[in-house]
Amino acid sequence: MARSISATRLVPMLGAALEVTPAYRGLADALRLLVADGRLPSGTRLPSERDLTAALSVSRTTVTRAYAELRDRGYLTSRQGSGSVATLPGGAVGRRQGTALQPSAEQVQGDVIDLTCASMSAPAGTVAAYERAVVELPRYLGGTGYHPLGLLALREALAARFTDRGLATSPDQVMVTSGALAGLAVTARALLSPGDRVLLENPTYPNAIETLRRSGARPVALPLDYDGWDLQAADAALRQTAPRAAYLIPDFHNPTGALMSEGQRAAFGAALAGTHTVGIVDETLVDLAHDESLIMPRPLAAHHARTVTLGGASKSFWGGLRIGWIRAPRELMPALVSARLTLDLGAPVLEQLVLTELLAERADILRERRASVVATRDALVGALRNRLPQWRFRMPSGGLCLWAELPEALSTPLCAAADQRGLVLAPGSQFAVEGGLERFLRLPFTGHQPEVVAEAVDRLALAWEDASATRPARSGRSPLVA
Repeated sequence: MARSISATRLVPMLGAALEVTPAYRGLADALRLLVADGRLPSGTRLPSERDLTAALSVSRTTVTRAYAELRDRGYLTSRQGSGSVATLPGGAVGRRQGTALQPSAEQVQGDVIDLTCASMSAPAGTVAAYERAVVELPRYLGGTGYHPLGLLALREALAARFTDRGLATSPDQVMVTSGALAGLAVTARALLSPGDRVLLENPTYPNAIETLRRSGARPVALPLDYDGWDLQAADAALRQTAPRAAYLIPDFHNPTGALMSEGQRAAFGAALAGTHTVGIVDETLVDLAHDESLIMPRPLAAHHARTVTLGGASKSFWGGLRIGWIRAPRELMPALVSARLTLDLGAPVLEQLVLTELLAERADILRERRASVVATRDALVGALRNRLPQWRFRMPSGGLCLWAELPEALSTPLCAAADQRGLVLAPGSQFAVEGGLERFLRLPFTGHQPEVVAEAVDRLALAWEDASATRPARSGRSPLVA
């Protein structure tokens, strides 16, 4: 079913468009930015000229000329009987495709600063956790080493954590996977068929987009606004597109940092139930509140029974563990286990034992993580406000990155210019479900000391000057994004 937006819903999104002279130009520019930023996803049917004219209380000529300008610039396609449909010039492109590459050895030696991965190094105590795990390992060497559900001790610890957070869970509802992304791949294989629609927030985690796309799913964008989730838009998207599943990141959303409230989760759960949509919730950032006193909402699965919850050790502990997990309702577990056996036969035993040890020290580890993250965040925010005061962003209450809005749609040229100055970035378009987001940039505040962050922003400011002046060609490197 084609997506559409009514004139009543569109008008508030236009802001002060009609204050520009001539009015048709302001209207055209406002609509173009909505499409380019992904707030009006490509393929959305716009209101008829007559309906928009009435809603705006302007002349028909104003809307006609605005739509004509959008068609001329490639942002609108009109067909007899189909109305006017938002499009992107050249199609829905923009995210870098292909294999993600690390910087070359020469670039690393040349003092390259990489701001593409929102991840941290291993916490203090990791070696000791490995040593304790090795002591435990002989207990498991007499078996085959295959544990498709995962070690019971780890599943018990994970189930207890879910229960403590307000989602009653038993170990038989938990499967340990080789990372959260592997959990998404298992879930997609178990629950989706080729051609099934999956609703994703726009922007969202790039590797999730590709995982779902390569499973045969058809991603459908749910635009996030500056304050996070628009529940009216979400309800409309679910009803109009009838997706089989919805992939959501309600806890310190990657990349925007938004946190879905308890009330929003309840409303979202009701909307999912109303359309018989399976929830796939990514909780990899749930532990990373910046204020220890922040009271976190219950998991979204507490509001919607048919929700599969994904988690992982990479953000809270260390990516090198490659351990994630799935929490699901019991009736879905057989399908998940069957799908998992077509991908692998279990996660490494030693690393599961290590994570079990680290979970026992979770509070102390996260306290140290929080202090490091907040210090780097504050350094990044201070440097941005000093060097790039025209950039706009919202301070997140948790997570590992800022989602910055640029004054102009130059995210990809900016990344190319930064590359020439030894700064590796991922453009906003890489986080787009259906193209666009060229006015945004994700800036992680992990992995570097505050003084390195200050140097990174100095390079970023110079690159912004370069991009604004010359609009350099796209960089040839596809960065690793995590």
